[in-house]
Amino acid sequence: MTPFPILSTERLLLLEITMDDVPQLFEIYSNAEAMRWFGADPIRSISEAQKYVQIFADWRTHPNPATRWGIQTQESDQLIGTCGLFKWEPDWKKCRIGYELSSSAWGHGYMTEALKTMIAWGFAHMKLNRIEAFIHPKNYPSLRLAENLAFKYEGHHREAGYWSNQFHDLLHYGLLRSDWNSHSD
Repeated sequence: MTPFPILSTERLLLLEITMDDVPQLFEIYSNAEAMRWFGADPIRSISEAQKYVQIFADWRTHPNPATRWGIQTQESDQLIGTCGLFKWEPDWKKCRIGYELSSSAWGHGYMTEALKTMIAWGFAHMKLNRIEAFIHPKNYPSLRLAENLAFKYEGHHREAGYWSNQFHDLLHYGLLRSDWNSHSD
């Protein structure tokens, strides 16, 4: 397996998620408001956070590997969120994007900064042509974030997700390499 790709920005480090991150991962993934749109119910135990660390590590061993980064500020070794590229289809040169942030880190532009770096890495190192996002219609901050990163609305998937004991519609957004290149020039 190739070494984990460590990415950095002016304010952030994107690192491999390890068992040392379990307390912060638990804090994020157990917060109902932070997990409201994640696509899974909030977790209730440290052991569930440990399972996520293992799931993210296992993704890298799959035939079509996925990468999930832990997000930290440059000044702290505390996890403030995660972001990743997954469901990679190398033959079709596409994958999906996912992300979440601790509620204490909302409103500082951290996720925009992290995703810009991660997206650029995906286009360069995974040879992607397309990145897809599926976002709940009421997740307004995520919709704004995707649109600000040049993702384009492509459709409405009725009851495509199921969490919190109910079905949820999801909006489908896509980012092409050509959109990204035009956006980042």
